[in-house]
Amino acid sequence: MNVVDSSAWLSYFAGNENSKHFAKPIENVKQLIVPSIVLYEVFKCILRERDESSALQAIAHIQQGKIIPLSSSLAIESAQLGHGFKLPLADSVIYTVTLKFDAVLWTQAPHFAKLEKVKYFKRII
Repeated sequence: MNVVDSSAWLSYFAGNENSKHFAKPIENVKQLIVPSIVLYEVFKCILRERDESSALQAIAHIQQGKIIPLSSSLAIESAQLGHGFKLPLADSVIYTVTLKFDAVLWTQAPHFAKLEKVKYFKRII
């Protein structure tokens, strides 16, 4: 199972140098788990950078994976994990979902780099 964080989705949609690292887990939708907070982050970013039509197209692609809603129990687990690893809110939820589903997290976010179950690729600017 794979979880792709927002930074990796945005890289994939931009087609930048790192997008090749994220194509396989993104395109294998049967193994793709998507924390619902990723929908929010990606939609908001693409809406800001491009337009609503582009943002909706991206979300349609993301929704091919299994969407994991932020339930009350997931929120509490994420807060505990986020506190322990000093992660911001969205990243706490993303990492908690990764661990809960015994998945691999694909990311460009450096604060995930040394955590277990993470495939980190340094962001290329």
